[in-house]
Amino acid sequence: MGTGTILLILFIGLILYGVGMYNRLVSGRNSYKNAFAQIDVQLTRRHDLIPNLVETAKGYMAHEKETLEAVINARNSAVSGLNNAKADPSNPEAMKQLGQAEQGLSGALGRLFALSESYPDLKANENMMQLSEELTTTENKVSFARQAYNDAVMMYNNLREQFPSNFIANWFQFKGAELLEIEDEAMKQVPKVEF
Repeated sequence: MGTGTILLILFIGLILYGVGMYNRLVSGRNSYKNAFAQIDVQLTRRHDLIPNLVETAKGYMAHEKETLEAVINARNSAVSGLNNAKADPSNPEAMKQLGQAEQGLSGALGRLFALSESYPDLKANENMMQLSEELTTTENKVSFARQAYNDAVMMYNNLREQFPSNFIANWFQFKGAELLEIEDEAMKQVPKVEF
């Protein structure tokens, strides 16, 4: 085997290695986009449940108009944030905006549920109980979908930043993906224990 043949084999090997690495980057990018699509499904379901919840509560909480309006405004903000993030899940600003909007919505819903405790008829309303249960189930699904998305983003970002795939990622302008973080203030608070 001559030197030219060995160099040709090495060159072909490098090209095949680069193509394989490029394909892994594309696969990683598609994985995190698919994972975000799962979040989109669950958040859309959550957003669709909220108007029904507010309508059910309106009849019982007529003088709590401010709280009900805050829930609707927070929901609209979350829908807007979801639409922006859906357009480009790799946009760090859109992901931060979505996380903040969802955090605001969770806070508004928390206030609504806290106020509903003061209305025994509302708490006992079958429609309200069903909507609350569906919302809780959806919240759990959002948490699982967000965890899967963040795992896919981490794997993609690791592949994008590791040597030697970082050369291919930079050459073909694979952008980094942003984690979706929704802070739950209730999780940060230390539980109060009384005896």
